This record gives sequence, C-alpha cells and structure tokens, in this order.
Amino acid sequence: MAGTTRTDIEMKRSFGVGGAALLATLLVGSGCARRVEAEPQAQAARGAVADYYPLSVGNQWTYRVNGRDDKRVTVEILKQEEGYFHDNQGGQLAVDAYGLRDPKRYLLRGPLEQGHAWTNVVSVSSTERYQIVRAGSACDVPAGTFPSCIQVEARNRVDAQATLVNTFTFAAGVGMVRLETVVETGGKRIPQTRLELTGYQVGGGAPSTSPGAPPAG
Repeated sequence: MAGTTRTDIEMKRSFGVGGAALLATLLVGSGCARRVEAEPQAQAARGAVADYYPLSVGNQWTYRVNGRDDKRVTVEILKQEEGYFHDNQGGQLAVDAYGLRDPKRYLLRGPLEQGHAWTNVVSVSSTERYQIVRAGSACDVPAGTFPSCIQVEARNRVDAQATLVNTFTFAAGVGMVRLETVVETGGKRIPQTRLELTGYQVGGGAPSTSPGAPPAG
C-alpha cells in the first residue's frame, strides 16, 4: 500500500476498540486476513454486551502484533472519568443501555445475534458500518480457547478506491481477543495489522498468559 498517503492518514483517524485498536491503525504490518463467513450453527451469543469487554480500573490485556512474539503491546485501564474508562494507550470506553462505545461510535451493540447491524456517523464525511458476523462460537488465540465469542466486522469507506475493514473478536469474560485490519482496494484485501491476545488480567484475578509469553508490559 506504499504511496497511498491519504489511506494511511484516514486509518490513523479511523475507528477502534480502546487503545489496542488505536495502536492497530498505527502499526502497519503483514498478516493473513479474509472476509469472515457466518456460521449457521452459531447464531446468538449468551450474556450482555458488558460481558464481552469487562471494564474496571486495573484490567489489562497484552497482544502480540502481526504474529511476532517479540513485538507486544499492553493495554491497561488506568482510571474512570466522566463516564468513560481511560486506558494507557489513549482509549476511552463505556457501556450504556445500547452497547459498548467510545466517544464517537458504538463498537458492539445488542442484540448479540449473527447478522445484527448498525451504523455510526462519526463526521460529515465518515460513516462506519458494523455487523455481527459470528456469535456464540468458540475462538482460539495464543491466550487460550474461549467458548463464547462474538466477531464484528466494521467497514469505513476511505474513498472511491479503498475501504478500511476492521474485524474484532470479543470473548465473554475476557474482552477483545483478536483484531485484524485490512484495506480493500482494486478487488484485493491488503493486510495491515493483526493483534492477538497473549495474556490478560480482569476483575482483580491472577494474570493469565500463554505459554512462554513475557510478563504484561
């Protein structure tokens, strides 16, 4: 995607989930990404939206970037202020009666059913379209296998040639476990960044890490 300066700029301004996804739009690298096909046998997820991104001061998540064990980033919630939980990467998140949101958009909304879609108008020139493409199925990441996950595809058309696509995977009781970012242009999907959870600590429990993973941070 060399030379597409406008796309790079739009990526930096685009949508995300807390600090982890903010970093994802800034860390351009390689990875394998594809359009996720819905699973007919897993159509709904149990629980509430809040279960899929636990928000509490001290919660933290560590991700490896683009499959590299030597390149990791840790997101930690530092404080709660004016209704939002603030993390160490500049992210701000809250859960209200409608869903999980940051100051500009809803990142996950109920009902937690495959096919549920919503739109965020974040500016006069930017509209983001979200859809739950998988709900209730298991997901695997380096931090482990989680039995109830939700996958959301978010699309933002950058210009007439390019669309930015973020695919988020959330696990119940854990939070975001995977994020893949690609740019669709010229009939191709160009991978940008992939984050995968390697360790986490939520709700004051003991840290959970993948085998051989370095301490969070």
